[in-house]
Amino acid sequence: MRLRVWGARGSIPAPGPETTRYGGNTSCVQVELSDGSTLVLDAGTGIRPLGLALPRDDRPLHILLTHLHLDHIQGLMFFAPMFRPGAEIVIYGPCDPGCPESSLRSRIGRYLSAPLAPVEIRELPCDVSFQEAETTEWEIGPARIRAASVTHRGPTLGYRISDGGRSIAYIPDHEPGLGTPLQELEDEWMSGLELARGADLLLHDAQYTDEEYPRHLGWGHSPMADALTFARRAAVGSLVGFHHDPMHSDDQLDAMAAAGGAAWVARGGEPGGFALAGEGMAIDLAAGAANGARPSLRPAPAAAPDALLFDGGL
Repeated sequence: MRLRVWGARGSIPAPGPETTRYGGNTSCVQVELSDGSTLVLDAGTGIRPLGLALPRDDRPLHILLTHLHLDHIQGLMFFAPMFRPGAEIVIYGPCDPGCPESSLRSRIGRYLSAPLAPVEIRELPCDVSFQEAETTEWEIGPARIRAASVTHRGPTLGYRISDGGRSIAYIPDHEPGLGTPLQELEDEWMSGLELARGADLLLHDAQYTDEEYPRHLGWGHSPMADALTFARRAAVGSLVGFHHDPMHSDDQLDAMAAAGGAAWVARGGEPGGFALAGEGMAIDLAAGAANGARPSLRPAPAAAPDALLFDGGL
């Protein structure tokens, strides 16, 4: 599997001179499976440049939405394949237990309709369908997909993708402790832990510094310490912090990355096994699989300062 990050910001896009290295687009990650087909994790504003870069492909394109907050769906209206006649797109997302008669299509349709959008779902020229993916497993091409509910505001899923003996867990919006120290929670009480357990790579919410978190308790996002503790409890190979606060500049994120990397090693993680996501980050799990090594992180070449390369440790 190969991944590329197209958006790692949370809550609202944050473009500007202070966010050029990590980027200002909201959540979107491309996953290329072993057969060359593409999965898309979330449809924040990062899905717009992804859609422009995707080659034409006759195979269905699958979009896995963790939840329907605006920062995770606001790019759908600007996703080029949606306006391509003949394109087949399948959108997965959570059901709403509080309103079981409200389908995923109808809930997304509240955004893709007037007065918020000029085009409605029924007017799109593509062939688009919707699948509710609450706490279930299914196959997409060579990959096994598992969805599980995680603690966040409103119905929210995390995903685990397994392909070719490698696994990725994607939990971008998550507050597993809700103010309780994670070391005091038994495994069965920790949201999302089984979904992430033993994954080669975990992309996980790390929106707040530990000092910021008490002012945002219950908002649905994790401090850095909880992201690290969760990852170590799940025994993942590598951790990429995700869903950056829109108020955090590149310099602040650099400081969080340095502190997080040191804390990762102090908690028993392999050196180089932690980084913060940035637009353009490329992650190649297949490279590590060739020699059985876990993926490791290193900075991108100087010629591409706005990107990071996840090189599989080779």
